[in-house]
Amino acid sequence: MNALQMAVADGMTITKRNALKIRRAPDLLGGVIILPIVFVLLFAYVFGSMIELPGLSYREYMMPGIFVQTIVMSAQITGYTLVLDLQKGIFDRFRTLPMAPSAVLTGQTLADVLMNVTSVVVMALMGLVVGWRIHSAPHEAIGGFLLLLLFAYAFSWVTATVALALRTPEVFNNIATVVSMPLVFLSNAFVDPARLPGPLKVVAEWNPVSTVIQAARDLFGNTGRVPAADAWPLQHAAVATLLWSLLLLVVFVPLGTRLYSKAVSR
Repeated sequence: MNALQMAVADGMTITKRNALKIRRAPDLLGGVIILPIVFVLLFAYVFGSMIELPGLSYREYMMPGIFVQTIVMSAQITGYTLVLDLQKGIFDRFRTLPMAPSAVLTGQTLADVLMNVTSVVVMALMGLVVGWRIHSAPHEAIGGFLLLLLFAYAFSWVTATVALALRTPEVFNNIATVVSMPLVFLSNAFVDPARLPGPLKVVAEWNPVSTVIQAARDLFGNTGRVPAADAWPLQHAAVATLLWSLLLLVVFVPLGTRLYSKAVSR
């Protein structure tokens, strides 16, 4: 077996290990299944009763935002799990095994893709229950879901890298929450950025989270007559989402791998 085949096989083994760990952990399962249901119901029946949009149900407007909100918040599980494994000495055990060093991070991020697939399916079903509908062609809708999962995978590498840099669960949770909340709420997830004051409007329009949400709205046909934004990322949301995802992977895959190698060499 060559090095590439070994890395792939080891990555799949770690993916299976992490997927089983999520299935057996009630707190992690709650983040995958229960939180998406709560988010959909909360925003549908609280914000949905107060916000009106031209030619579009607010429940259709909000669903792409909730998809991305859950993806961003679920990515924290990546970092938290890595830090816990690091503290428990599991990485030291992995180091003694004849396995590819890249397998740990690859397996963790791929397990997060499986977790996000579950979350997206649960949210989509709940969205259908509360009135969300897809108005585009099947291939466009599939493209929307694939873009969501691609960004989720790329963002998992971001949280993995940050966790390996901080190395403490409490510090990581605090930093991740402080960063993720503005990313989600200072975007087009739940309100039109045009309603925000000048500087905040610019930040929301160029926020990568806004780009992913807008791409999903376009591909799901959830735009109605809401005026299109002038910012380039929102005008070309699908392309911008691909560029953002690739940029995150190019930057954080090698950086995270380097930090992991440094962490296990101590």
